[in-house]
Amino acid sequence: MGEGGLGALPFQLGGAQPLGARCPSPRRSPRAAGGGGGRCSAMSPLRWGAWLLLLAGPTASTASPADESGGARGGGRGDGERGARDEPQRQHHDSSYGTFASEFYDLRYLSEEGYPFPTAPPVDPFAKIKVDDCGKTKGCFRYGKPGCNAETCDYFLSYRRIGADVEFELSADTDGWVAVGFSSDKKMGGDDVMACVHDDNGRVRIQHFYNVGQWAKEIQRNPARDEEGIFENNRVTCRFKRPVYVPRDETIVDLHLSWYYLFAWGPAIQGSITRHDIDSPPVSERVVSIYKYEDIFMPSAAYQTFSSPFCLLLIVALTFYLLMGTP
Repeated sequence: MGEGGLGALPFQLGGAQPLGARCPSPRRSPRAAGGGGGRCSAMSPLRWGAWLLLLAGPTASTASPADESGGARGGGRGDGERGARDEPQRQHHDSSYGTFASEFYDLRYLSEEGYPFPTAPPVDPFAKIKVDDCGKTKGCFRYGKPGCNAETCDYFLSYRRIGADVEFELSADTDGWVAVGFSSDKKMGGDDVMACVHDDNGRVRIQHFYNVGQWAKEIQRNPARDEEGIFENNRVTCRFKRPVYVPRDETIVDLHLSWYYLFAWGPAIQGSITRHDIDSPPVSERVVSIYKYEDIFMPSAAYQTFSSPFCLLLIVALTFYLLMGTP
């Protein structure tokens, strides 16, 4: 038997085409591409088997035993039902992807064509005090020039009830501190005091004090909450809340009762309050009730001089003297 017969024997026994036949696959061997007349290269049966398994591998690996059993029992109907069930999920996935792609395109490209990204509106770090509400929805005290407001008065205070709290707003022409005291009389001593203090770091802190005689002692228990403050244009301004009712405590009063209000302001050294600016700080003429909103103006010392009875009498006498002349 010749050499060619030995080489072709395995393929003939397996029922395959002889070595000189055309390749069943469109993929040609290098020898065929090089002018071998389109003949298959010599390949052993093991290599042919491995090549066929490789081609059939991805399709066979996707089938599970459950699929095979289902297919054997139900034939093609199982595949059809499974495809029908998967179709809504596929459509939802396609729809979600399309929405995401559209939004991404809008944000990525339209913004560069002149459509800026949406931005949050600027937040005012401290809302200005409104004086138009004085006497209507909140009570106010003004000390200074007639007609002044929260930004021009020597001292300004407002109060209003918000649920179980009372909100206070304080402002004064100072670079140190501004405070309000709740007193059972018009004198300093034994008073509950809330102060807004401007420290060296530029912050405005709300502190709680208790007047012992003529000096204030800081109390660690601070009823204030929702504190905010600002130092601007040489003014200390703050806003805070404190509860109407508090547990019984000597240093904290219940605001549902009526008290005299003490108004004070002055300089601070390294965040510590010092003596108030004027010797006799203003005091409310009568006790203040948080359930009654009033707009009360108190002229400062510069404007009290011309309104005093003695000054008015002096002005009338001087005017009479100038009009009548000397005898």
